[in-house]
Amino acid sequence: MDTDQDTTAERGRPRRERRRIVSLVPSSTETLLALGADVVACSRFCEQPQLTHVGGTKNPDVAEIVALAPDLVVLDREENRIEDHDALVAAGLEVFVSDVTDLTSALKVVGELARAAGVPDPRVETVPSVDGDDPAPRRTAFVPIWRRPWMTISSATYGGAVLAHLGIHLVAIADDTAYPTVELDEVAAQRPDLVIVPSEPYEFGAAHLAELSEAIVGSRVIEVDGQDLFWWGVRTPDAINRLTAALAPPPTP
Repeated sequence: MDTDQDTTAERGRPRRERRRIVSLVPSSTETLLALGADVVACSRFCEQPQLTHVGGTKNPDVAEIVALAPDLVVLDREENRIEDHDALVAAGLEVFVSDVTDLTSALKVVGELARAAGVPDPRVETVPSVDGDDPAPRRTAFVPIWRRPWMTISSATYGGAVLAHLGIHLVAIADDTAYPTVELDEVAAQRPDLVIVPSEPYEFGAAHLAELSEAIVGSRVIEVDGQDLFWWGVRTPDAINRLTAALAPPPTP
């Protein structure tokens, strides 16, 4: 008879206690729920209407979070503000802070969240390979994420790492921040192969797509799921597959 479960404590591996969690990170909320964690509240951007909402990622209701008395509050270095982190810590709450900028950390954080939440470690996932016997040629792209001013992503972001994995490299921008502002004529001068338009954080409409097509002549404009491009965690492997299909070169005539 297998007695491994009966001797867990004796082997120095005590059972985890499932913890009550407030998550202010959409990617983490999705991941935690998929792992079976006890998420008692989240931000209004987490798209979980069944949960209590405690403000936004940049303006959470700290007093309401404290009143919920969670065992853990989940934040992200990029998504959330340091002042909110400090206020939660000052209130005596335990805080977990993720820092995901590439595919390796996107998968690693899943296990970290499981351990922090007191739930079983998930099955180890891998990032799907996109290389075949005849890999697609290297392509360049511009990814607008805001308008007035136009903004984009850099290669130092998770979205940039996802595209690099797909063999798509971002056009060079003079502004070297993670989310630089840019002029469309500066982009057009580089003649990117693709203009990849995510569904979030900005809601681009038909008129905006036409504007991009007219300003960046000759580039193929493709709309993609912004969550697949920017949300990480349990969705990463399947998101890679979906983006691979969405961004595949058109069939050769």
